[in-house]
Amino acid sequence: MLHFAYIPTLICLFFAGVSYIVAEKLRSAGHEIPLISDITAAAARKRDENKFVLGPVTLVLGVLLASLLWEEIPAACGIYALAFGDGLASLAGKTLGKIHIPYTHGKTAEGSLTCFAAIFSSCFFVTQNCQIALVVATAGALFEVLPLKDFDNLIIPVLIGGIVTAMK
Repeated sequence: MLHFAYIPTLICLFFAGVSYIVAEKLRSAGHEIPLISDITAAAARKRDENKFVLGPVTLVLGVLLASLLWEEIPAACGIYALAFGDGLASLAGKTLGKIHIPYTHGKTAEGSLTCFAAIFSSCFFVTQNCQIALVVATAGALFEVLPLKDFDNLIIPVLIGGIVTAMK
């Protein structure tokens, strides 16, 4: 959407983030918000139990920052790295993960390899450059494996966008 309607998309992202914060504050105070509370409950991790769920806020901020800091192609690589790399790493790690990586709070080799493949594929699709895709996928998989909790949502799109910018 950023390609077709840059400013309206940024505005929508901003208001989605603010709306989520308000709804999550209300949920934390014991007020159920239809749909938003259900989505938050489904997406929340064990560590988020009875707390403000920060993941969606850092996700929106990461996408906004990448969009504002970088040109379209680097921003897209960063956003796709977050969406596909981080998202699929979590899914693969939880469903297929057997080899746990030490000192990463439960992250798995299967999740990290899935992250690498997803970032490589999405970055190559955007840049049509194998070298950039390889460097970005390696960096993205390394960032994703760090035990950053929800802050990887903020760091991955910004750093990946910066790497692509530096390599272009």
